[in-house]
Amino acid sequence: MSDIATRYRTRADIFAAKIAAVEPGRWSDPSPCEEWTARDVVGHIIDMHAVMLRPLGRSLSPAPSVAQDPLAAFTAARADVEALLDDPATAERKVDTPTGNMSVEQHIDQVASADMVLHGWDLSRATGQDDTIDPAEVEAMWPHAQYIPDEMRIPGAFGPGVVVLGPEVEVPDDAPLQHRLLGLFGRDPNWSA
Repeated sequence: MSDIATRYRTRADIFAAKIAAVEPGRWSDPSPCEEWTARDVVGHIIDMHAVMLRPLGRSLSPAPSVAQDPLAAFTAARADVEALLDDPATAERKVDTPTGNMSVEQHIDQVASADMVLHGWDLSRATGQDDTIDPAEVEAMWPHAQYIPDEMRIPGAFGPGVVVLGPEVEVPDDAPLQHRLLGLFGRDPNWSA
C-alpha cells in the first residue's frame, strides 16, 4: 500500500469516527463553514469523493444519502475511493484536474484526503467534539498553507458555486500552530455556534 493510500485510510478512519460520534439531534447544528450544517460538512466530503471519480468517468456507487445515514453514505464513498487507490494502474493514471495534470492518487491526496482533516475540525466544532487536529497533520500542512494562491479564495474560481477557502482570519503570531493554520484556511479558531 502506498503512503498516500495509508494516509487516506488514516484520515478516513478519523473522519468516520467523528461522524459516528455525532449525537442524532446535532446534524442540523451550524458549522464554521458559512451556511453549512454539520450534515452539510459530511455531504461536502462525500461530494469531493465523487469529484475524485469523475476524471475516470465513474460515479459513486449506490448508497444511502447523507440525509438518511451520514455514516453509511461516507463509508460507501470511501470504499469507491479506496478502490482507486488499491489498483496501482488506476492510482498512477494521470488525469486533468482544476490544479493541473496529476496522478489519481495525488489528486485524492491533495483534495479529498486533505479535506477530511480540515472539515473534520469543522464537524467536531459544530457537534461539540474534541476538535484537536493531529499535531503531525498540522505540522505537515503548515508550510504549504502559508502559500495558498489567491485564486483559492475567489468564489467560483474553480467552477460555478465552488468556494474553496474563505478570507484569511487573522490569528496572533504566538497562537498555537493549529489556530494559525485554521486562520490561513479561513477559519476562526474561536468559532462557536
